[in-house]
Amino acid sequence: MAAVDSFQLLYREISRSCSFYFETLALVGALYTASRAVILLRDCCTLVRVHFLPRMIPSKRLSQRFGDWAVIYGGSDPVARAYAEELARHGISIIFVTQDHTSVRDTAASLSQSYGVETVVVLADFSLDQAASKPIKEAMRGKDIGFLVNCVDESGVSPRSLIEIPEQALLDSVNKNVAVATVMARLVLPGMVERCRGAVVNISSGACCRPLPGRVTLTASTGYLDHFSRALHLEYSGKGIFVQSLIPFQIASSGRQPFSSRPSWFAPKPEVYARHAISTLGVSNRTTGYWPHTLQYGLMRCIPEWIWVLGARVLVSSS
Repeated sequence: MAAVDSFQLLYREISRSCSFYFETLALVGALYTASRAVILLRDCCTLVRVHFLPRMIPSKRLSQRFGDWAVIYGGSDPVARAYAEELARHGISIIFVTQDHTSVRDTAASLSQSYGVETVVVLADFSLDQAASKPIKEAMRGKDIGFLVNCVDESGVSPRSLIEIPEQALLDSVNKNVAVATVMARLVLPGMVERCRGAVVNISSGACCRPLPGRVTLTASTGYLDHFSRALHLEYSGKGIFVQSLIPFQIASSGRQPFSSRPSWFAPKPEVYARHAISTLGVSNRTTGYWPHTLQYGLMRCIPEWIWVLGARVLVSSS
């Protein structure tokens, strides 16, 4: 009994001497919990402001806010094609810039017939250096260019290591996704600055958020386009130009992710994604464009990168 009394006395003495530390730890825990709650509340408010309010509250016509014409680079990609169709549905005429007119010719004709807008297809081979800029400038001459849409080209890209990619394919990928997107912005921005309005939309991929096994060039290219958009917005937002970085995750039947999928809540059709994405134009300069993808992005941010890398290595070793 004496031993028990001695232990209780010792416990009371230790508790009394450590009470200050317990209270401090409790205060730190309460502050951390409160900060996480504030962040969660902020993210929920942002989700509503970016993805729901613009679709509920009517706004000015896109042509009034930005301009009557859009320049689309990468129109052969299903997402860019769906985005162009959504612009045409709002009465925006389209200039397709492509290296192969067969990939967008039918799309251009369909948009003209369905929505009564003008469409122009410009052949531009950017491997010829500055010579590719001349037909684009001619096509834009005298037009109120309000939109530039650049889309990452993922055609023919399959998961493989860097040393397995042929040198020419690597150079072509970097040229299409980095150099050309930058040059297109350089060609369109002077007219937008002169008119003090316009929108530049760079559609990359959620792959820019975290490294993916076998996707070195994709994550690097999309990362460049994402940071390029943010820097461009910082530089030109004060001149009336809105620059948006779209980072979609999985899109059904578009080949934008390593694994193909059927349309679902988290993998929408390109048409559904474009309808949601275009409603965020002028609202958020960096977004997934589709609110379920924003939920995915929020969950991804909660995962430490070392756990993400470990999981990717386990996935690669098991495949």
